[in-house]
Amino acid sequence: MIKDIITYPTPLSVKYATDVRLFDTTLFSLIEDLKDTITENNLKALAAFQIGDYHNVIVIKQEDDSFLELVNPRLIGHSGSVESEEVTAYYPGQKAKIKRYEQISVVYQDRDGKDNSLRADGELAIIIQRKLDYTFGATYLHRMDKEQRERFETALEYGVDVGTLDYCPTTFQRDKITKVINIAMIAMVVNFIVSFFVKKSLWSYQLYASYIVLALSVVYFFYAQYEGKKYTSCTSCQIGNIIGTTVIIFVKLSVIMGVSFFFMKG
Repeated sequence: MIKDIITYPTPLSVKYATDVRLFDTTLFSLIEDLKDTITENNLKALAAFQIGDYHNVIVIKQEDDSFLELVNPRLIGHSGSVESEEVTAYYPGQKAKIKRYEQISVVYQDRDGKDNSLRADGELAIIIQRKLDYTFGATYLHRMDKEQRERFETALEYGVDVGTLDYCPTTFQRDKITKVINIAMIAMVVNFIVSFFVKKSLWSYQLYASYIVLALSVVYFFYAQYEGKKYTSCTSCQIGNIIGTTVIIFVKLSVIMGVSFFFMKG
């Protein structure tokens, strides 16, 4: 029987799949429902979770149109790493690049309860890993890093493809560089104030600090442009922000060094 496939934002049924204990007609019916649903929707595989069943069962359609039935599958070994561009029925119209194991070893039971094992690589290994995620109540969203997940969730919220998302984050990695620059300039101001209370000249420290700020500013300018290329939808505002931030840094540094030269050097 063809079943409805659970799609976002409907949550998956339970947190963890329950292992099959009875290899009876109920299990056979579930497997046939998965096969019918795969065929009807032209899919490559389904986990029982995806049609609202809590059992640990996965069915995969193979290249010869036969079906691989995995009951109570367990990942027991893996090697290598590969980046895969994936789609899933749970997030229709979306795709994402996910890091997966290149080769895997799996143990499972067939519909009669007989123990089996297999080693898989390539597309089959990726499909099995994707479906195993569902048996833990998860999707490939849980395998994304923080930045990728935020972008993907924004795409879901606005109902657009993550690949063409008009998205521009509010925070960047380059902001960490500007924080260091600001700390360095604060230290220069403190050094300037302290110079009024000590007999020793602190000008050399001020000069070295200015070199550090200049070097970090150059690093910021070029790294910010590199980072900005990741978000082509807001290129113009990125460039304006980068140039503006760099100019402000140089203005602040010029003021600090000008005043410091007059009082500390003179």
